[in-house]
Amino acid sequence: MAESHVFHPEPLARAIEAVVVAGGSEPREAKLVAENLVVANLMGHDSHGIGMIPRYVASLLEGELTANQHPEVKLDGGALLALDGRKGYGQVIGFEAMQMAVERARQYGTCVMTLSNSHHLGRIGHWAEMAVAEGFIAIHFANVLSLMRVAPFGGADARFGTNPCCIGVPLPGEPPFILDYATSAVAQGKMRVAHNKGEKVPLGRLIDDKGNPTTDPRYAVVPPYGALVTFGEHKGYGMAVACELLGGALTGGGTWHYEQPTTQRVLNGMLTIVIDPERLGTAAPFASETTQFLAWLRKSPPAPGFDRVRIAGEPERETRAKREREGVPVDEATWRDIGAAAAKLKLAPETVDRLARGVN
Repeated sequence: MAESHVFHPEPLARAIEAVVVAGGSEPREAKLVAENLVVANLMGHDSHGIGMIPRYVASLLEGELTANQHPEVKLDGGALLALDGRKGYGQVIGFEAMQMAVERARQYGTCVMTLSNSHHLGRIGHWAEMAVAEGFIAIHFANVLSLMRVAPFGGADARFGTNPCCIGVPLPGEPPFILDYATSAVAQGKMRVAHNKGEKVPLGRLIDDKGNPTTDPRYAVVPPYGALVTFGEHKGYGMAVACELLGGALTGGGTWHYEQPTTQRVLNGMLTIVIDPERLGTAAPFASETTQFLAWLRKSPPAPGFDRVRIAGEPERETRAKREREGVPVDEATWRDIGAAAAKLKLAPETVDRLARGVN
């Protein structure tokens, strides 16, 4: 189905910024939230982009998201940090937490940071990119306390969230390796996007409310709920459990062990490990072996249907370049939902639409 709207990224960000300000956020916070969400759309991850705004507004009005918060330091052990996000916007909490982790890695060569009780951290790759920009490696394990979305391997109903994992590695002479993935077969937000567009999804991603495979994304969006399945059967399931234990239990933010909530909150816990390869004394072989291995991979002849071999991060950068040229596509249902969310904050949907189109 064709997209209904196409926006240039800068005015679109200003429109989303206006919605966040209407929710009580200070200008700096609104700017960080809006720009983070639009970057996710630019990268092709519409599931983590501006389509999250209706969920954020609902959570804000329920008191499950609190504006103008900053990470609270629970433990400062030098290279060990324990932080609490105080239910603040994840775009601010994540940014400030990663600033702290990067600074500690610069000082000590590494940092192990736990972050609990942050509202939706968005695209976890965004935080890895902050570390690799400084030449550091970043590893993230996150859990999701929201609506239950994913079934355990061998189970017929949802028991936990999409629990993302992310690894960022700086590469000599080229953009970084950014592996960022949900442990479910696909991110839940992608089901929302497919549902809004009236599209079906491939088999192997979703089960219905009876536990049977389905191609209808409604089972991930509206009752009666089915469940996403994990990628790679038991392997993705194992990773999901690891993210729950490390991102939820170890951080103190909590894990799933209760009935489906009725609120629209999206709380994340995240374990982050940042490493400075220079301080390990292996920087030279790291650079050499990385270069040789990637060259070896790229010598593989493309399989049918592919033009070349890529590594994680390349598809997102290609999509970003395209959307920066051509604009950000937004389906009609998502744009309508954003307007309705703005109206709940006493901001006219027409104002949001004019801002997004760059009309004064």
